[in-house]
Amino acid sequence: MKYFETRFLEEADKFISTLDRKAIAKILYNIDLAEKNNDPRLFKKLDNHIWEFRIRFNNTQIRLLAFWDKTNNQETLVFATHGFIKKVNKIPLKEIERAHKIRLKYFENK
Repeated sequence: MKYFETRFLEEADKFISTLDRKAIAKILYNIDLAEKNNDPRLFKKLDNHIWEFRIRFNNTQIRLLAFWDKTNNQETLVFATHGFIKKVNKIPLKEIERAHKIRLKYFENK
């Protein structure tokens, strides 16, 4: 059973396309696991609206920020806003703010 379905917005798609094939495979594998399990090591809440997909690949911390869209009763969607390579312990505030802006734009255009 899947708890949610993940979709990639344009910036997330662009980021993923810059990575090598094995890193992309690991991202898709982790997202698939996160959709089936409620595991905060894979998918963790950062604030009221923004969550992060957590991927570790070859000692690199890859992050995809995301938000939920539960406005459709048929399915629960999670939209990945964008991604980045995490270099510090905390998620940079500018990345969370960027995810909020993308989220607002998504709901305005919906």
